[in-house]
Amino acid sequence: MGIYSDVLLTVDFDRTLTGLDGQIPERNLEAIRYFMDNGGVFTVNTGRSVPMFRPHMDRVPTNAPFLLYNGSGAYNYEKRELELLRPIPLPMMETIQECMARFPDLNLEVQGLDAHYCFQEVGDWDAFCAYQGCTYAHAAEGTDYGPFLKFAMCGKLTKPTVASLFEGTAEEFARLDEAEAWLKERFGDAIEVFRAGPRIVDIHAHGVSKCRAARDLQAKLGRKILVCVGDAENDMTMLEGADYAFCPADGVVADRFDNVCNCDDGAVADVIYKKIPEILALHP
Repeated sequence: MGIYSDVLLTVDFDRTLTGLDGQIPERNLEAIRYFMDNGGVFTVNTGRSVPMFRPHMDRVPTNAPFLLYNGSGAYNYEKRELELLRPIPLPMMETIQECMARFPDLNLEVQGLDAHYCFQEVGDWDAFCAYQGCTYAHAAEGTDYGPFLKFAMCGKLTKPTVASLFEGTAEEFARLDEAEAWLKERFGDAIEVFRAGPRIVDIHAHGVSKCRAARDLQAKLGRKILVCVGDAENDMTMLEGADYAFCPADGVVADRFDNVCNCDDGAVADVIYKKIPEILALHP
């Protein structure tokens, strides 16, 4: 037991745990270790897949499964296994082909357990995946893509950084708005659609959310207080459903939640050192 033993803290990865440059500020890492040493449970709650998050797993301190694919699965780091899978209840190939025909100008990838698979490349998708350290391949007949957990559509990739998914023209953003609306209308109650950034749409099984994943983990671990930190639209369910929610001051949704410092300055550390002690004072 310790001073943080009632708390489960789940945080988004990109631009929340990391800075704008994609690196994790050392201040955050030190604060997380302090939080866990004093009884708290910490994990990342991200839209990233196993292949996209794997390069960072050894660097992120945790004492609970990583919540990945926007809540479609929980990765047990000690066992190297993905648990609590929630696959999309649609035929993969037919669904992907229909999306490609409707939006031939957008990248389309399926994010599997072992790799990301590109079905339609617009721009330099290979360079993007390689830069992220993600295992990737182009779709090919006879490939076993694994469970249909998540697929994504995004605009033309001209840079290999995550920042490129947030930067673009009004026309590009509008095209992704159109894709989001069409997906919801076409596939209805079978899917959930998240905007991880202005130029990307993530698609999951209906009922999947970062909030549901966090609450399921909280119930399993028996922690009284759920604290969440995020910065973007795909964090909204997690932030709205938490007992206490915070956002980096430079986050996309910063105007809707209590702010901490900018992500570059260690937003997660601010939550641990400043905000959680204030919360615990309300729960003696």
